[in-house]
Amino acid sequence: MAVYTAVSDEDLQAFVASYDIGEVTSFAGIAEGVENSNFMLRTTTGSYILTLYEKRVNPEDLPFFLGLMEHLAAKGMACPTPLHDREGRTLRTLNGKPGAIISFLDGMWPRRIQPQHCTGVGIAMGQLHTAGADFTMTRRNGLTLEDWRPLFEKSEARADEVCPGLADMLRRELDYLEAHWPRDLPRGVIHADLFPDNVFFKGAELSGVIDFYFACTDALAYDIAVCLNAWCFEPDGSFNITKARLMLSAYARLRQPSEAEIAALPVLCRGAAIRFLLTRLYDWLNHPEGAFVKPKDPMEYAHKLRFHQRASGPGDYGITAAAAAQ
Repeated sequence: MAVYTAVSDEDLQAFVASYDIGEVTSFAGIAEGVENSNFMLRTTTGSYILTLYEKRVNPEDLPFFLGLMEHLAAKGMACPTPLHDREGRTLRTLNGKPGAIISFLDGMWPRRIQPQHCTGVGIAMGQLHTAGADFTMTRRNGLTLEDWRPLFEKSEARADEVCPGLADMLRRELDYLEAHWPRDLPRGVIHADLFPDNVFFKGAELSGVIDFYFACTDALAYDIAVCLNAWCFEPDGSFNITKARLMLSAYARLRQPSEAEIAALPVLCRGAAIRFLLTRLYDWLNHPEGAFVKPKDPMEYAHKLRFHQRASGPGDYGITAAAAAQ
């Protein structure tokens, strides 16, 4: 279970008493998620999420994350909204950890991705990029090009335990990305972790986007690359061109990518693949014995990376500037 900090009934009740949300009726840990301790909180006024931010989250980043959610919700995007206590605070301390109560979103994330899900996430990503355009706070992406080699070096000596030759493949890929990474693309607020388990649907309709704790200021097209990796590969490892077209066409209804952004997608997809490969590799090699959260297989993203390495251009993704505009 993704609960790293226990909360007593007495401490919880004292924490909740500072908010105008009634009395606690139930409280339970949420098994999903790996970064923070999350709890389902029900009171006499409704359902909420209590999050305690653990050591992998920099407390200095929390005003950005909470402010962004509040900004996007005010612009009409379906996302969690931080609650203010009676003193106007969205961030407080519980059991020695920074904590916040946020609104609860109905819906479920899709276990089996269908084409309509890709349309929904394309629209949501477009909403985020346009609604976030006037968000005044900024945050550096802590898992971008300059961070990948230091992260790789933490796992380099043992990478071949996962797959023979993996260390050499990663080393050569980092050389390529450092030489070819696009640096002049339009920038803004991105989610940076818009995976299926962070997007809720009710039936075929998207009901909300959650988990903004990797959000940052970076190339907008990098968010598209993350989503192409996360949403458009089938369980057998094949790339689904139809899903990619639906996603980018839906995105373009709200924000039209430039020709430069579309041309850069193969390189950005390689970067997104290696980012998740490296973090998964580190977690795989450093998984605490007896931990409840099972680490994700890094080789899933090694296979995706190989697809991107073979791509000769955006056409291999079924994407052109004209197609995105449709």
